[in-house]
Amino acid sequence: MTTSLPPLSPTARTTVTRGRNRMVVDRAELHALLDDALVAHVGVTLGEHPVVLPAAFAADPDGPDEDGTLYVHGSVAAGWLRGATDATVCVTVTQLDGLVAGRSAFHHSMNYRSAVVIGPARLVEDPAEKQHALRLIVDHMVPGRSATLRPDTRKELAATAVLAVPLHEASLKVRGGGPVDEPEDVAAGVWGGHVPLRLVAGEPVADVDATGAVPDDVRRRADVLAAR
Repeated sequence: MTTSLPPLSPTARTTVTRGRNRMVVDRAELHALLDDALVAHVGVTLGEHPVVLPAAFAADPDGPDEDGTLYVHGSVAAGWLRGATDATVCVTVTQLDGLVAGRSAFHHSMNYRSAVVIGPARLVEDPAEKQHALRLIVDHMVPGRSATLRPDTRKELAATAVLAVPLHEASLKVRGGGPVDEPEDVAAGVWGGHVPLRLVAGEPVADVDATGAVPDDVRRRADVLAAR
């Protein structure tokens, strides 16, 4: 694991200009968000228009790209993935942590942790790196799951694509707590506060033809999310 981490926002493209009080420069906090969140949104320009699509992902802070690697899962048949290969993409990852009820409409907000990663996307072609990335993506959803599964078939690997984006150019903003209201609105006695939100798992549901008990890896994942 990396022990000496460079700060975030190393370039003009990822330097926070609005809401700088919510900017986080500790790269370890970026890694924590990427561990916690489950969906990334990938923005890429296709022809004359941009496209933003959700994708499964995983991060490897010690990956081969500068300051680590963000791996994004896709299909070889996806047009957006072909358009992203060898192009500059923008990947955003956001966790919604609360709804902020202000004492005026202007001061309503949301609590969040949001990362933006910008960089050149490369198609992962090395077989060993691709297998590593796919294991990371599976284990990001259910930690330890990949070790319990059969090997991928050649057909499955041929149909699956992985994009790698350097974690070098990245920014992180975090908002927490209640509203930032005007003093006169507070004095007027209108209620203000926030509603915390969190992702909570339900009981695992077996497939109709599943046999045996819920595996330990799935049970642990559900228990961790249920305890949030």
